[in-house]
Amino acid sequence: MKVTISVIKADIGGYPGHQTVHPDLIKTAEDMLAKAKKEGKVVDYHVTKCGDDLNLIITHTKGVDNKEIHSLAWDVFKAGTEVAKKLKLYGAGQDLLSDAFSGNVRGMGPGVAELEFEERPSEPVIVFMMDKTDPGAFNLPIYRMFADPFCTPGLVIDPSMQGGFNFEVYDTVEGRKITFKTPEEMYSMLAFVGSRSRYVIKRVYPGPGNKVSQKEAVACVSTEKLSQIAGQYVGKDDPVGIVRGQSGLPAVGEIVEPFAFPHLVAGWMRGSHQGPLMPCSVEQATPTRLDGPPRVVALGFQLANGRLVGPVDIFKDVAYDLARQKANEIAEYMRRHGPFEPHRLPEEDLEYTNLPKLQQKFKDRFSKI
Repeated sequence: MKVTISVIKADIGGYPGHQTVHPDLIKTAEDMLAKAKKEGKVVDYHVTKCGDDLNLIITHTKGVDNKEIHSLAWDVFKAGTEVAKKLKLYGAGQDLLSDAFSGNVRGMGPGVAELEFEERPSEPVIVFMMDKTDPGAFNLPIYRMFADPFCTPGLVIDPSMQGGFNFEVYDTVEGRKITFKTPEEMYSMLAFVGSRSRYVIKRVYPGPGNKVSQKEAVACVSTEKLSQIAGQYVGKDDPVGIVRGQSGLPAVGEIVEPFAFPHLVAGWMRGSHQGPLMPCSVEQATPTRLDGPPRVVALGFQLANGRLVGPVDIFKDVAYDLARQKANEIAEYMRRHGPFEPHRLPEEDLEYTNLPKLQQKFKDRFSKI
C-alpha cells in the first residue's frame, strides 16, 4: 500500500504569550479531522502541539502537495484562528500570511513535511516537532542519523546501509537545491550544511544496495522560512520533520540518538538568540525561560495500512534527563551573555528583526573615522 504522511504545523495563537496551545484549538482541529476521516478524505490523523505550534499529523493516499489535504489543513488553521481570536490568544493567526488559499500551504506560512512511500511489512515512523528555532536546527541531527557511524552503528554493521544515503540540500537564500552522496561527498556537504542559516537538509534518500527504493525519500524536513515569506520577523519557523526507520534505515534508537546532545540552534527569544535544543515530552514542551530554550519533541508511530499506531512520546524517557540537564546548563551560560554575541545572533541573521529600524534611526549620527 502506498501511503502519504503529511505533517503540517502553524502558530495560530499561543497562551500565555508564546508558551503553549490552548486546548480549544486542539479540540477544534480534532473535530474537523475526525469528520474528514469519517468522510474518507484521510486515513488517519493525530493532533498535537510543541510550544505554541499546532501540529497536524495526517495519513492519506493522495500523495504529497495534494490540494485536498492542504486545503483541509488550511481550513483547520483558519477555524482555529477564529477560536484564538475569541479567546484573545497572542498572535492569533500569525503564521497564516494570506487570506486566499491557492491550493497549497507552502509559501503561505505553515510548515510542511511530507513523505510518500510503499508501506513495508513493518513501518516505524518518527515525527519530530521543534519550537523556537528554524529549519537549520535539523541539519546536525539528520546528518548524524544518516551519515555518522559514531551515532548510527548500522552504517558499519548493516551491509544494506553501506551504500550510504543521498542528501537533498536547499539553499534558502538563492532558492536552489543540490544533492550530495554520502559517504563519498560527506566533507563537501558539511561545508554547506554547517552554515545552517542558509543551507538546510530537505530530504534524505537511500543509496545503492539498500532494501528501500532509492526513489523514495526516507526523511523530510519543513524548510519554510517565515521571515523570507513575510519580509519581516513574524515568528520563528519552528520546523517539523519525518524520519522512517529500521530494515535498511537507521533503527529508531539511532534516529533519536543525536538529540542526546543539546546542540546550539538559532531562535529562542524574538528569534534572535542562540540556545540549546532541549529534547522533551509534549507535556514539557512549554518554553518559558525567555520563551525558551528551544524544544524538540519526538512522537513514534507504527503504520498499519496507513493507520497511525501510537504515538510513543519518545523524549519522555528518563534516558534524556541528562540531555535536559545539560541543556539547562548551556541555557544558563548563554543567557549570561545578555545582548552580546554569541548569545544574540550575528548581525547578518538579524536582518528581518527590528535591528534594521534601529540602524535606520541612527544612520545620520554616524561620522567617518
